[in-house]
Amino acid sequence: MPDRVGHDEILTIEGDTWDALALALYDDEQKASLLISANPDYCSTLIFGEGVVLKIPIVEEIETPETLPPWRRKT
Repeated sequence: MPDRVGHDEILTIEGDTWDALALALYDDEQKASLLISANPDYCSTLIFGEGVVLKIPIVEEIETPETLPPWRRKT
């Protein structure tokens, strides 16, 4: 589970989407929800135009303890 430690900002380019941004920024498109929750004014936007300023949460991954069962560990 990521731990939020602040945010950065980016400018979108024509055609950016939440999942594509999450994949590019976090290497995980499932983290698109982090981006959406940090930018509630744009939550209904599916495809961005050029030059939209978005807050990008900076997250640190919490290390998974070895004592967790295999199905609970991040793969």
